[in-house]
Amino acid sequence: MPAVSIEHYENFPVASWLSPPALRPAIMAIYRFARTADDLADEGDAATAQRLRDLADYRADLRAVAAGGAPSPRWAARVFEPLGRILVEHGLPVPLLEDLLDAFEQDLVKTDYATRAELLDYCRRSANPVGRLLLHLYGIADAASLRRSDAICSALQLINFWQDFTVDGPRGRIYAPLEDRQRHGVQGQDLLSLRDSPSARALIAELCGWARELMAEGAPLAHRIPGRAGWELRLVVQGGLRILDKLASNRFNALLRRPTIGATDAPLLLWRAMTMPADRTNPRREGTAR
Repeated sequence: MPAVSIEHYENFPVASWLSPPALRPAIMAIYRFARTADDLADEGDAATAQRLRDLADYRADLRAVAAGGAPSPRWAARVFEPLGRILVEHGLPVPLLEDLLDAFEQDLVKTDYATRAELLDYCRRSANPVGRLLLHLYGIADAASLRRSDAICSALQLINFWQDFTVDGPRGRIYAPLEDRQRHGVQGQDLLSLRDSPSARALIAELCGWARELMAEGAPLAHRIPGRAGWELRLVVQGGLRILDKLASNRFNALLRRPTIGATDAPLLLWRAMTMPADRTNPRREGTAR
């Protein structure tokens, strides 16, 4: 699952010691593809038009290697040569990789969302493909597992948004849906300006509850995936819940302070991963603030 370093793909299992050794090259190839595309969309000082051209060139290289052709030299050695081998070896679904590029392009031209459904459609392309690609590598394709994977990945993406108000505000991006802002009387400019208030905190608290419920919906997938990969997913789930815990313990002051996970959180995350129940019917029982 994603996330997707404490950046866009902070929860992506980057070929760690918990990942199945036989799948590490494939996982790393997918990560490099996503990480490089994310950098094209977000890093440096390039103008939006140039970023869109770069992503179009990147997409052309993806389509070239997917068709058995040669990519351009720009990203060949680091991204597309290894990805091309993985596409052949594992039969990765190329539309999922294209979905990621769609999301990166959308981030360049869309900076606000009207509804939760609209935001979840973005998550469907920005986060959910990573989980589905990993399930493909593990040979898991049943509908229930795919739904749970989507729930985890969307939850992680939402948690990243609620963690990153102080990052997205200066970039002019608002991910808290308009329908939620209006219900709490919070203006978009309040979030862009990082203007803390009781209303803003109530909004963030509700959004965190939404993410927690999605995570609870998907978490049983960790017991469906065997071996090391299942343990990796448990830790990913608990890492996301831990960020929600910290937001809660800070009274949802995300407009003032960005919560992070550090080495001191490791024992608690490991304990929660080890004691994670197979059937989580109460989305608020696990991961309460501590």
